[in-house]
Amino acid sequence: MQTYRGSCHCGTVVFEIEAEAEIDQVSVCDCSICCKKGILHYPVQDKHFTLLEGRENLSLYQFGTHEASHWFCNNCGIHTFGRPRMDPSRYTVNVRCLDDFDSIVKNANEKSFNGKQHPLDR
Repeated sequence: MQTYRGSCHCGTVVFEIEAEAEIDQVSVCDCSICCKKGILHYPVQDKHFTLLEGRENLSLYQFGTHEASHWFCNNCGIHTFGRPRMDPSRYTVNVRCLDDFDSIVKNANEKSFNGKQHPLDR
């Protein structure tokens, strides 16, 4: 396991994740909110996610079924992580917020997720 650190744009919200030695796959969802915020998802179990700073500066956004949680820094507006409705018992971090974003994306495969026709909408 390797530790990755991430943050929002202004550095108020800081978190760490433990992941495989190399993050080799990220998910791209085509639902309305993921498209607009341009997130690259990486799933993380609770035991591998630690919020280090900025809990008091997080704002929650929910819509539709209110099952997914989208956490944003209330200072700079960047979406750092959330809980997807497919599995709200885990986090999905915004890979674009990780310190090593450039090298991660260069080496990772992108997997598409059809959020426009979400399985829980059927």
